[in-house]
Amino acid sequence: MKLTASMMVTLDGVYQGPGGREEDERGSFDRGGWTAAYADPDGWGWLTAWFERADAFLLGRKTWQIWEPYWPLHDSGDPVSHGINVLPKYVPSTTLKDPAWQNTHVITGDIEAAIRELRARPGRELQVHGSGVLLRWLLERDLVDELNLRLYPVVVGDGLRLFPERGQTHNLELVESRSLSSGVMLLTYRPAGRATFGDAGE
Repeated sequence: MKLTASMMVTLDGVYQGPGGREEDERGSFDRGGWTAAYADPDGWGWLTAWFERADAFLLGRKTWQIWEPYWPLHDSGDPVSHGINVLPKYVPSTTLKDPAWQNTHVITGDIEAAIRELRARPGRELQVHGSGVLLRWLLERDLVDELNLRLYPVVVGDGLRLFPERGQTHNLELVESRSLSSGVMLLTYRPAGRATFGDAGE
């Protein structure tokens, strides 16, 4: 399966709490819900088409915790809500025990080896949604085949950022870009190794 990742980010790189004020309050974050003003039918169509390609999900513990109480009560039979509920959900965690949400599988032990084994299985896409800490970890180990960023035209000025001020370098090849009427940019990248450096005048 191809490992594809999707992340909603602000112009200042924040991924925390896109869906609501109380969605993710880590670090006393009180600026959640920054996607609400940019709802767009075109965006939903893109998202639906992407979920249709999923054969399984790889989720960080926090994202799984946000999804688990919501989606079982909001299954409308569409590729997004129904897919999230019924497809396998793999969650790397040392503390999540005996999850009740259907088709949830906790990954323990050698997480990198387990994810490489999942990628080697036949199928279409193993999708990562949100899960910023996990996504950075995957990128650092060259485990991401495709990165989809939904870039929102807003600066929130606080919150957890996808890329830290100091960290691993990444070179990304732009595969596709598209703008929605709301001003949101859909950017698809293919990771292409580490960044290279030189003098601009040379």
